[in-house]
Amino acid sequence: MGNSYNRLDKNNALVALVDHQAGLLSLVRDFEPDRFKNNVLALADLAKYFKLPTILTTSFEDGPNGPLVPELKQIFPDAPYIARPGQINAWDNEDFVKAVKQTGRKQLIIAGVVTEVCVAFPVLSALEEGFEVFVVTDASGTFNEVTREAAWSRMAEAGAQLMSWFAIACELHRDWRNDVEGLGTLFSNHIPDYRNLFTAYTAIKASK
Repeated sequence: MGNSYNRLDKNNALVALVDHQAGLLSLVRDFEPDRFKNNVLALADLAKYFKLPTILTTSFEDGPNGPLVPELKQIFPDAPYIARPGQINAWDNEDFVKAVKQTGRKQLIIAGVVTEVCVAFPVLSALEEGFEVFVVTDASGTFNEVTREAAWSRMAEAGAQLMSWFAIACELHRDWRNDVEGLGTLFSNHIPDYRNLFTAYTAIKASK
């Protein structure tokens, strides 16, 4: 990829949410639980806002990993939903790979639990198959900062780009003039400080 700046393109990107399951979420210790869940739902909301094809997958959900976070099913009732019977790496599951490739898109935005396994393994596999991969750092969680840093450097060295959900939303949007209200509302719903800013903006605009 060299030093070229390949921007996220809403017409060429898809989102994969890997193993955001009730049981696995309880393992996440590198983010506060409420903040982490908010980040995951923010990513889901931006995927819906930009109309990005979204794929949900779970691992061994009958076991201790537990069911998918219910809000994700509500946000994406019609999305491909692949319950993997055992494969730890989602990319080892044919249905998952088929769902990714059927979108026809080459920019994979991915997040999951836990970072060094459920995210890193499919990231490395997708890079190997020529996808551009964008890891949503704050919607992926794991046991502690040490394992997270190791996973991040492993993925980055392989060519993945590490971004926050907020940065991803801004890069997809490109220009505020495309839709101030829509994106501003999405940010306000997930960032308390942004809500204050946006409330002030709306009040000023209304008074003009």
